[in-house]
Amino acid sequence: MVISIALVICTYNNASLLSRTLKAISQQQSYDPSTVWQVLVVDNNCTDDTVAVATHYQSLIPQLNIIQEPIQGLTPARLCGVRNTTADWIAFVDDDCLLAPNWVAAAGKFAAAHPDCSAFGGQVILDWETPPPLFVHQFHYSFAEQAHGNVARPVECLVGAGMVINRQVLQSTGWIDRPLLADRIGKRLVSGGDVELALRLGAKRPLWYTPDCQLQHVIPAYRISPRYLMRINAGLGVSKVYGDAMLWSGTYSALLRHSLEEGVRQIKAIAIDAVKALAGRRSKIAVAINAHFWWGWWKGLWQLWRMESYQRQAIIGSALPSPKKKILHEVLP
Repeated sequence: MVISIALVICTYNNASLLSRTLKAISQQQSYDPSTVWQVLVVDNNCTDDTVAVATHYQSLIPQLNIIQEPIQGLTPARLCGVRNTTADWIAFVDDDCLLAPNWVAAAGKFAAAHPDCSAFGGQVILDWETPPPLFVHQFHYSFAEQAHGNVARPVECLVGAGMVINRQVLQSTGWIDRPLLADRIGKRLVSGGDVELALRLGAKRPLWYTPDCQLQHVIPAYRISPRYLMRINAGLGVSKVYGDAMLWSGTYSALLRHSLEEGVRQIKAIAIDAVKALAGRRSKIAVAINAHFWWGWWKGLWQLWRMESYQRQAIIGSALPSPKKKILHEVLP
């Protein structure tokens, strides 16, 4: 059985890390002869040395191609990658991810053994450029760490880094024709696209984790600053609102009531943590970062309220298995 995999690498002005990503792929990447694979670099309006870097590695990776996507944003870039490849499986490899030498082989083997899964992902190990401060270790999720043990198993969600997607299932979700959530646009830190992909795929068929597909996620020094973590967590808070809405089976008014109750609980929890921080019993920086997550959550709730009713209706319940979906979305005046 022949397995075809396209490694789609979307990049925006990150030439130095892209070089490391392509170097890792070029160095002794092992694979079974029954696995046919290619690499597609999607240049999303880069103004740095991205084209020169990618062109250099074409001599080391014969199956590497480069394409431009003029619409700014990770989601348009990923769509470009999907539409310009024909492989049965599409792997979204971020431009700051270093694949293990056996990654392609492991991905091909897993895809062959699990043809009915919607997507799978492996271990995402954080590779710190500089040792992080202690408070950073409370927020590994902010850097897409993924570690579900040493045994392959179904999971409820996957991070975007290294997610390998079944093209047939992806087509059935409608995402290619109508993505619902925004993702990173330039330097804006939003992660709704990863959440949407995983949830919509998981609504169709199981998501799987396999420890054999291992990659290192490079974390530059600037990403461990309190300011960066506040920004990324605010974006994750927005994404949580949309993810919860996608899994909601009731009406919008019921979702709003539920969300407001949750928001009040979190305000109380943050206030308690703030008091503990002032008393020296909690890290002030960690409390501030957590508060930014919930500030982003409130922002996402406000966005959901303000959007057009047809947009909101398309999001609510969109990641429920078909038999459970309800067309009961009330529109509040």
